Amino acid sequence: MAIPMIYRTFTMIAAVNQMLPHRTFLRDRYFPTDGASDIFPTEDVLVEYKNGKKKMAPFVMPRKKGITLTRDGYKTMRYTPPNIAPQRSLTIDDLNKKGFGENLFSDITAEKREAQVLGQDLIDFDTMISTTEEYIAAQAMLNNGYVLRHYADKYGAGEYEEYEMRFYDEPSNPCIYTPDLDWNDENADIFGDLQEMIRMLVSRGLPATELVMSPDVASSFLNNPKFQKFLDLRNMNIGNINPETLPSGAASIGKINVYGRSLELITYDETYEDEDGVMKTFIPAGTVILTAPAAGRGLYGSVSQIEESDGRFHTYSAKRVPKYTSDPEAEVRTLKMTSRPLFIPRNVSPWIKAKVQ
Repeated sequence: MAIPMIYRTFTMIAAVNQMLPHRTFLRDRYFPTDGASDIFPTEDVLVEYKNGKKKMAPFVMPRKKGITLTRDGYKTMRYTPPNIAPQRSLTIDDLNKKGFGENLFSDITAEKREAQVLGQDLIDFDTMISTTEEYIAAQAMLNNGYVLRHYADKYGAGEYEEYEMRFYDEPSNPCIYTPDLDWNDENADIFGDLQEMIRMLVSRGLPATELVMSPDVASSFLNNPKFQKFLDLRNMNIGNINPETLPSGAASIGKINVYGRSLELITYDETYEDEDGVMKTFIPAGTVILTAPAAGRGLYGSVSQIEESDGRFHTYSAKRVPKYTSDPEAEVRTLKMTSRPLFIPRNVSPWIKAKVQ
């Protein structure tokens, strides 16, 4: 069965790849996808990560043989990524309606409007999937894992199956730090808390260079008398508060020196609408995350689907895989976009989360 060129899967994948990508801060900064090596040709993906270590080389007596050392091991596991698949239907009634921003008396034909609707749907689906990926990235850093819901019929209601990923073997999450006092308390020892959080990472050979904060924490941070006192010491290179706008709801308020270690302070206030229709922030109020860029990886499994053109299964290795189907009797065309992302850490527990107020 011949289908329009614009609805062929390879054509739509090419169109998606040429679109300006929807930028998301947490996904892009902390879970980058390293080219084709992170986009798998199979539905399952291989997850590999290892413990950060700071092993010393051995001292050896002169004129003696070297001392044999074992190679550090790493974990390799096979996972099937979660399945994201938004879709929309298109009828002749949709094509006969005036498009958003279109002149009331426009002479655009139904065929031209169909191409416009297709392009907008591809953009919308990419944005929606990117928002879901940002949620997964946030949950991975906040909880050292994530629990997602695969719904059967309606998003946010009815039958669902839980999909769980956990990146630790201990009974409780080892990536949690609890300060003695909330940071909005004038007696809080913010620098002492930061030093302890940094030590939790660097003691295992992992970098600790950025502190991602909810906006309310940033406000308490900058208004804390002890912190202000450090900034007033002009003869010491303690910190530098120079707000810098970053994409996707993030902003840098400067760098501080925490007992010899440089730490960039980043606020993030981007929001999303959850499955119940409630607006929430990706970083909950009163929360900070200590980590470093590229602490994780963004992996993608392939998508297999039956194509309407030949009725056979085809497998695509891509971040976004559109699919076109039609029902001649109901006079409905449906467009779906599937993505199989899996966000994982590069090393065991490469981030520290703290509820600080």
